[in-house]
Amino acid sequence: MNTPSKRCRLSRPHLAVPTTASATSSPVLAPASDQLAIGPEDAPAAPAARVASRPRTADKQPPTRRQSWGSYALIALVTLCLWTPLALADGIAELKDYLSGLNSLSADFRQITLSNDGSQMLESTGTFYLLRPDRFRWDYDSPTEQEIVADGQRIYVHDKELEQVTHSSQKKILDGTPAQLLASEQPVEDYFELRNLDEGDDRTWVELIPKTEDTEVAKLRIAFIDDQLDTLLMEDRFGQLTRFIFTNLERNPQLDYAMFRFEQPAGSDFLQVD
Repeated sequence: MNTPSKRCRLSRPHLAVPTTASATSSPVLAPASDQLAIGPEDAPAAPAARVASRPRTADKQPPTRRQSWGSYALIALVTLCLWTPLALADGIAELKDYLSGLNSLSADFRQITLSNDGSQMLESTGTFYLLRPDRFRWDYDSPTEQEIVADGQRIYVHDKELEQVTHSSQKKILDGTPAQLLASEQPVEDYFELRNLDEGDDRTWVELIPKTEDTEVAKLRIAFIDDQLDTLLMEDRFGQLTRFIFTNLERNPQLDYAMFRFEQPAGSDFLQVD
C-alpha cells in the first residue's frame, strides 16, 4: 500500500577530525642591530644620534598543510551536521501518521518477486482493499486470477485456475506480515522494531523487523512520497524479496463489509491447512 531528530538506522560513518593545537603569531620586533643611524652628512651641527628603528611588521605566512587539512575537515564536519537532518527524513513518524486515522484503503498494485540472487521470478498485478480492523483482500488479475480474502478470523486463498480454495487461521498467518501492519489497529511498535532508512532517493523510508520469530518474514521496508504510501518491500528468511508498488491509491474510501466475506465457489476443492 508511501527524524532530523530521529534519523537513520543506516548509520552514517563518523567523520574523524584530528585535533591539533595551532600557535598564535605575535608581532616580530626588529633586533637592536637593525636600528637606523643618522650620519654627520644628515645632521652636521649635532653629534650623531642613534634613533630606534620602527618595529617591522611580520610577513604574513601562508597556512601550513596541516592547518589547511584541519580547516577542510572542520568545514566538512560542520556541513555534515547541518545536512544530515535534512537528508534523513523521519520515516517512523510518517508511518505512524499514515496509520493514524486510517479506516480503509484501496489501490492498484504491481508485485515483483525476486530470488535471493536478485533474479526476477514472478510479476503480478491486481487490486488491494483494506477495511480496518483485520479485513482485507487482494484480487490478482495476472498472470493468473487469484483471490486472497481475510474476514477477521480466517484467510482464504482461491486459485481460480486450479479451482482450489485453501484457508487457515488469520492470526497465525499474519504475524510479521504487511497485512498485519496495515490491518491491525494495535500500535505498530507492538509487533515490529522500527528504524529510519536513507536509501538515497526522494522517498521517505522506514524499516520494520518483526518481533516474533514465528514468521517467515525477516523484515519490511516501506516508502512514502508526499505523505502517500508508495512502495512496500518484504524480505523472507530465505532472502527472497517481494516488492509491491502502489498506484491509484485512495485513503478511507467507502467499502462494503460484504467484500470481505468469502463465499465458497461451487465445484472448487476446499482445503483447511491448520
